[in-house]
Formats: sequence, structure tokens, C-alpha cells
Amino acid sequence: MTNRLTQLLAGRPAIVDGGYGWLLQERGLNAGEAAESWNLDEPERIAGLHEEYALAGATILTTNTFGAIEPRLAMHGMSGQTYAASLAGARLAREVADRHGVLVAGDVGPTGELLEPLGVLSESAAMALFAEQVRGLRDGGADLILIETMSDLTETSAAIRAAREQAPDLPIIATLSFDTNLRTMMGVSPAQAVGALADLGVDAVGANCGRGPEDMRTIAAELVGARRDGLLIVAQSNAGLPELDGDRFVYTVDPEAMAAHAQELRELGVDVIGACCGSTPEHIAAMSTALRTT
Repeated sequence: MTNRLTQLLAGRPAIVDGGYGWLLQERGLNAGEAAESWNLDEPERIAGLHEEYALAGATILTTNTFGAIEPRLAMHGMSGQTYAASLAGARLAREVADRHGVLVAGDVGPTGELLEPLGVLSESAAMALFAEQVRGLRDGGADLILIETMSDLTETSAAIRAAREQAPDLPIIATLSFDTNLRTMMGVSPAQAVGALADLGVDAVGANCGRGPEDMRTIAAELVGARRDGLLIVAQSNAGLPELDGDRFVYTVDPEAMAAHAQELRELGVDVIGACCGSTPEHIAAMSTALRTT
């Protein structure tokens, strides 16, 4: 059976864009303000960032909806706006993507709550929360669903099930953050993630965020080593770890180093390559050039 994401890419190089939340803070998002609020209140600024990433060579634009889910939005005074923020985020990315002939990944992050038995949120309740978000992404024109920065396989499963229910025709990418001794916060290894998520029928499995390119190299090798037939592997590293510079955090891995990292990931056998926190359109431009010339 042909991988749905492979079909959707239709021969395009699979280059995902870079960071949003951190970069929006650099561009004026106030502390304590939800990044997703700009989908509704500052749409031209979100569209502008999508445009920058498209011009940099990204073939998959990520919607600004990582935290567009009720528990996270409620913390910022945006309770009840999951669907609206997700719909607006997908529409903004869709308009830019259509001008450039690229794809839109509807971004779904974790709920921010612990699931049973460690917490009080049930898997079915989590699935309902994700379903509302996926509906907005679907209706806004997302081409695929990107479930990212997960640490708990039960929560990841709830998100996958919601995506399958609400957008059955869209490919699904699921990535976890292996930021605790090369495992997730919940102790999941890269190989375990590949096996579990492949069994759930996703189109691509991988890693995002984390501690930077050096760790990602090790994680990517384990992901590739556990690959199932027909499954794509994804890697999106942070641009290193943030360091305090005066009153702001900066990331220390520059575009040239991320470009070399992208080539290394490709040589390891990673299919879909992008970046995460601390990365900018300049990082993606360097990575895109490196990937298109090797």
C-alpha cells in the first residue's frame, strides 16, 4: 500500500518549516499571550511568517495552532476558541501555500494535561479535545495532520484517533520529543514509538524539539533502524538549547550548522526534515539549499 504522505508530496522534497512560538515572541508576542491569538487578532503577521518560510524553501507549512486546544487556550483567556483559532490558522497557511504550491500541516500539540492514571484526563476526553481542533484544521484546508511534541503514547493515540475520525482522508505525522536521556518524559524510546505508532496506522513517525542536533542524530538513527515498511521517518531538531543573553533567550546553532545537520539526517535515511524551536526562515533556507543540492 502506498504511503498517503508520499502520494501527497508527489515528488516534492519533504522540507518542513521551522519555529513559530519562540519566533513570534521575538516579533512582539507578549509574555502570557497565546501565539494562536494572532491567528485571529494579527493574521497578517502570521501570514507573513508563513510567506517567509515558503520563500525559504519549505514544502510543508505548519499552522500556528500548536496550543489551539481548550486546556491551553483557557490558560490565556481564550476558552471556547479551539475551533475558531484552528480554522483561522489553517486558512492563513492555506492561502500562502496555494500561492507557492506547497502543503499545509495542521499542527496539533499536547493538551498540557496528564492522562489517567497519572492525571485525571481520560483518553476519551482527550480525544474529544483533539477532535475539535482537528475539525478546525480540516475545515480550514489542511493537507495533513501533524501531531507533535508528544511524550505519552496514550495521549498520542487519542490525537491519532481523533484525526482519523474527523479527517479520515488526511495523512498523519506523529512526532515525540525525546528530551530526557534520549527518551520522552514518559520513558518512551524512539524504537518503541515507531512500533506503537506504526501499529496505529500513521504515515510518518519521528522526533521534534529536544536538545539539539547532536541528540537528534542519535535519535534519528534509532528511528530509522526501527522503521516499518512503507513508513516515513521525520526529524525536526531545535537549533540547540536556549541560553540567556541579557533579558532574552537565544539559540546557539546557526543556519550553516543546521544545514550540515539536515544533510546528515538525509544520509541517515530520514525522509522528512525540518526544524523546531530557535529556528528561523534563515535556518530553513540554509537547510533547503543543502537538501536540494545533495
